[in-house]
This record gives sequence, C-alpha cells and structure tokens, in this order.
Amino acid sequence: MGYSNFTFDKIRKELHLITEDKAGLFSHIAEVEIDEYFLKHLKKDNIPLGLAINTEKARSELIITPVLLELRKMTNRRISLFSGIQFDVIEEQGLNGVCDFIVSLSVEQFFLDAPVVVIVEAKKENIIKGLPQCIAEMRAAQIFNEKRENQIETVYGIVTTGSNWKFLKLQNQMVSIDFDEYHIKELNRIMGILLSMC
Repeated sequence: MGYSNFTFDKIRKELHLITEDKAGLFSHIAEVEIDEYFLKHLKKDNIPLGLAINTEKARSELIITPVLLELRKMTNRRISLFSGIQFDVIEEQGLNGVCDFIVSLSVEQFFLDAPVVVIVEAKKENIIKGLPQCIAEMRAAQIFNEKRENQIETVYGIVTTGSNWKFLKLQNQMVSIDFDEYHIKELNRIMGILLSMC
C-alpha cells in the first residue's frame, strides 16, 4: 500500500487517528534571526529558480533542502537530516515507503535513529492532497520512536510546496492541522516554527 495511498478516511479507519483543524496552531511562535547571506542567496537565486522550473524536484532541491540545511546549522548540527530514504515501519499496515525528508533529534547521520521528530512531505502544488500521506508518515515515526523506547511526546509534520508551508502535530491519537499556511516570504517565522519542533 505505502504512505501515498492513504486518504483521510483510511487515516481514521485504519490508523485510528483523529484529525482536527486548528487556526493559529503555531502562531504564538516568534520569528528568529536568519543568517543574512543565506537569506539573500535563497531569495535572489534559489526561490525564483525553483518556482520558475516548477517541478517537485526543483522546489525540493532549491528551496526546501537549503531551508532544512540552515535549520541543521542553526541547531549546531544537533539534528540529523535525511532525504528520500526508505522508511518501512509496518508494511502490512501500509506504513512503508520513501519519505521526502526526515529530521531526527539524533546527531547520527549515517543511519536513521530515534527520535524522529519532523516529517516533511514535498508537493509540487497541492498541499491538501499531501496531508494524509504526511499524517501516515507521522504515525510511522511515532511507532518507530516507541519501538526504540524513545517516548517522545510529539511528532511534527510539514507539507510544503517550497513556497507555502503547512504544519501539523501528532500527540497520542490526535492530529492537529494548522489551518494557516506560511509563505516562504515569512521565512523568519517558518524557521522559528522549525526550531521549536527541534
């Protein structure tokens, strides 16, 4: 089956998760200062090029990856970042497949270790369509952490086109989906939210 085959109906029926929309779920998180050189390079070169090419791959490589690398730098490399790796947790439940990006609170970079805290799903244009897949990946991360006896309370998810970012959080069986979306022009706010997740 795999993560991409999940729908909201399957999320509820097969993974037994409850979803709720919450306006302003992350609005209380403050903006952070970002390295001026990184910001200038991203705005002048990467974002325009990624949006002009307008493929999922270009947006991932030119916008999303640099943002996540800057996040890793801002945490003094206390997190590990994985891109396009196989994340098979419970295949018979469809919790298997490739995740676009995974962030772990482990410094280990040669293999994925618990706790997995953030799942990032890149989509070319349709954020809403990517939500069930991201939620399934978040549930897999929750199980992955439990199996390694790392009882982290919250797993976060992000569905992004590179230009728009939507944030989610999973606690126990409850998935909260932020009603708001953040545009890449609000990168100081986006980075603040990412840092709060880590």
